[in-house]
Amino acid sequence: MENIDLVIEKIVDWMKEIVKGAKAEGLVFGLSGGIDSAVIAGLAKLAFPENSLGVIMPCYSDPIDEEHGILVARSLDLQFTKVDLSRTFDVLVSSIDEENKNKMAKINLKPRLRMTTLHYFAQNNNYLVAGSTNKSEFTVGYFTKFGDSGVDMLPLASFVKTEIRELARRLNIPDIIIEKLPTAGLYSNQNDEEDLGFSYDILDEYIKTGKGPKEIIEKIERMYKNSEHKRTYPPIFEL
Repeated sequence: MENIDLVIEKIVDWMKEIVKGAKAEGLVFGLSGGIDSAVIAGLAKLAFPENSLGVIMPCYSDPIDEEHGILVARSLDLQFTKVDLSRTFDVLVSSIDEENKNKMAKINLKPRLRMTTLHYFAQNNNYLVAGSTNKSEFTVGYFTKFGDSGVDMLPLASFVKTEIRELARRLNIPDIIIEKLPTAGLYSNQNDEEDLGFSYDILDEYIKTGKGPKEIIEKIERMYKNSEHKRTYPPIFEL
């Protein structure tokens, strides 16, 4: 990425403008232990050194994710808190009197509970919620509707995964976070590239150049089309 320091400066200024325009005072975001949330944390700390809050929200999560979230917070000298949503998830699932016919319907309760939690902290502190979805995920709909997309701003949605790694290095995110296998952390042994069926490198190359293996391009374009409803505001009926 060319002029990475200038890019970071522009993102930070943009984040400040969005917050100021909403007459808010800072930012809140999830700390998942992954690279995307770590980059958001680094940018938020630059934009609002005293008014940035990271929230670690385990929900039957791999303990290493919490360890990495804390590592990011401490490396950035960032204020953070923890809300364990495991019991909340159990109560909600047990309250739903319907057979679970789609595994993802149950699993996606986790990111939706996390977003509800972030909006509590946002409203309670007059903050906005910053989301960590990147352009690679955004393009193919690899995010939960009204979960990780239910945010007030998406600072990373113009940057593919390979560019996120560059930003992370420049923001001094710990190497262990940058190099770890990308995962949404929704269930045991889950990882992004297995879910997608192709690597981020292939996806990023297609997004930037339109090139790639024919069968993968067809799959990406199909995923883009099928997930369009996740990237747009709900349709409004008009007479």
